[in-house]
Amino acid sequence: MIIDCHGHFTTTPPGVAAWREAQLSAATPEALAAVVAREYEVSDDELLEAVGTAQLSQQRERETDLTIFSPRASWMAHHVGDAATSLEWTRRQNDLIHRVCTLFPGSFAPVAQLPQSPGSDISASVAELRRCVTELGFIGCNVNPDPSGGAWDTPPLSDEYWTPLWEAMEELDVPGMVHVSASANPSVHTTGAYYLGADTTAFVQALSSGFLAKHPGLRLIIPHGGGAVPFHWGRFRGMAADQGWDFDATMSQLWFDTCVYHQAGIDLLLEVVPHTQILFGSEMIGAVRGRNAETGRYWDDTKHYLEQAGLSDADRSAIFEGNALRVYPRITPWLPAA
Repeated sequence: MIIDCHGHFTTTPPGVAAWREAQLSAATPEALAAVVAREYEVSDDELLEAVGTAQLSQQRERETDLTIFSPRASWMAHHVGDAATSLEWTRRQNDLIHRVCTLFPGSFAPVAQLPQSPGSDISASVAELRRCVTELGFIGCNVNPDPSGGAWDTPPLSDEYWTPLWEAMEELDVPGMVHVSASANPSVHTTGAYYLGADTTAFVQALSSGFLAKHPGLRLIIPHGGGAVPFHWGRFRGMAADQGWDFDATMSQLWFDTCVYHQAGIDLLLEVVPHTQILFGSEMIGAVRGRNAETGRYWDDTKHYLEQAGLSDADRSAIFEGNALRVYPRITPWLPAA
């Protein structure tokens, strides 16, 4: 079985964007209340079409089995509006993901967006996580380390601010993918710069603080191949040795995905990162959607790169399936066999 740990619903029907636009443009409390009172105007047939001709079609073309699926990352937009705006949008997005996963049993497993908002405490995120896991069967969440969209004015991941969320994730036995949303700074491209910089920043926060040791049941995924970390593996290991940071202990609670879109990058990832800490991921129909003119394959067909990497059968099986089953223990009801 091949489990893709990194998928977003990037092909939502028009009714989703229409609701969001109406929410953000409501000029009066009465107008906003009218928007909130109505559901997305999205039918099951529209969802079947939106997913069946896109994510599901590419699953079949690439011969993968299950995608761990969450709301579109750039649309989380935690920096837009206030805490109430974020909560209303988040709950609807999570409910939509649940609809998709139940419409396509055995093909998708749900991961939650959290209603983070700059300047707000983390309690609403804890409550939404509990709702999604206990009522809807979600298997994990996405955690935005910078809900400001680039100002980085939220406390670092090691701060006590985050403790209620980390404790809830430990209690519920669900991991979190550390994933920012859209950049609010036009000088910083969202998917080309902000995402990769945030991945690296989150890793360094974890390494330099050692906070993961205080939460031994906490598991975090650093997406996009770990940002700059594999390429600068020696820098971070050397800094850890100089500063007395426990590199190996930190890595034991972190996993990197394989959303790296060329063979040399995948080869480097596999060479320096322990194979026990790598999850297969593609983020298909995400930041890079086209095909490589030289190969004819999609740039984000990361399964092909792994197949060309000379892995042992045991390591390939661990990256495609075994590691994900350990990191996401609640995934079982969503598996194809179930």
